[in-house]
Amino acid sequence: MESIGVLMAYPMNPYLEQELEKRFSLLRFWTVPEKSSFLATNKNSIRAVVGNSSAGADAELIEALPKLEIVASCSVGLDKIDLAKCKEKGIRVTNTPDVLTEDVADLAIGLMLAVLRKLCESDRYVRSGKWKKGDYKLTTKFTGKRVGIIGLGRIGMAVAKRAEAFSCPISYYSRTVKPEIKYKYYPSVVELASNCDILVVACPLTEETCHIINREVIDALGPKGVVINIGRGAHVDEPELVSALVEGRLGGAGLDVFEHEPEVPEKLFGLDNVVLLPHVGSGTVETRNAMADLVIGNLEAHFLKKPLLTPVV
Repeated sequence: MESIGVLMAYPMNPYLEQELEKRFSLLRFWTVPEKSSFLATNKNSIRAVVGNSSAGADAELIEALPKLEIVASCSVGLDKIDLAKCKEKGIRVTNTPDVLTEDVADLAIGLMLAVLRKLCESDRYVRSGKWKKGDYKLTTKFTGKRVGIIGLGRIGMAVAKRAEAFSCPISYYSRTVKPEIKYKYYPSVVELASNCDILVVACPLTEETCHIINREVIDALGPKGVVINIGRGAHVDEPELVSALVEGRLGGAGLDVFEHEPEVPEKLFGLDNVVLLPHVGSGTVETRNAMADLVIGNLEAHFLKKPLLTPVV
């Protein structure tokens, strides 16, 4: 398989790069200044694209690669891949579900605690020497808070189970009610927001879920409510979120993702009711290596004409 060209769309785990380089002819797309001429030169050798939550395979890239057979995403989300174009051209698509579920769910709980108990602000309070001048202000209890989850898939369920351990009543919104689930279902995001203290975004990013957190939802959540986004940045209408936080119409936010990463609205930097993370939901050594192994496994299965491990298309 050493002669098979694999285009890596974005810098990722060094372990993944090393393992790809051992098995394939690896091309690093982000290092190429003149992408059009590069693609024209290499279009007949590139048979696979490896992407992630930052870069994948849009229609333009797919059209430029006539020999493309498979797009393997080192991510559970598929919003950076033109799935319709892949189906049209018979290109296989895989992702990395399950292996990152636990880490992302852990981080969601961590964000809830960090926002409500002001862990980051408290840490800065100690480091700056302010504790010597007086105790830190009181914060907000997490145990027992009503947690609403948008998207009760693998990650949403894992968040729910963890929140239940903190005696949090769970409710959810999804495209359809899940009769086998005991949690309270709300038929709209606004109704869910009106009946929870913490609103967690854990759904895939689609045209329908883009800006699913808008002004109406934020106002329904209210000045004591908290938004936790572990999905994609575009799930949230960022200008509306920022203005609600600045004006006190929303109580707080824990954000692992942003609409124009790595750009983050600067107005958020001065707020002590916001915790900002650089898209690290699956960012542990153990999980990123497991994701890399799954990408490698899917590529090897495809080129050896075996069943894909995690097929999407």
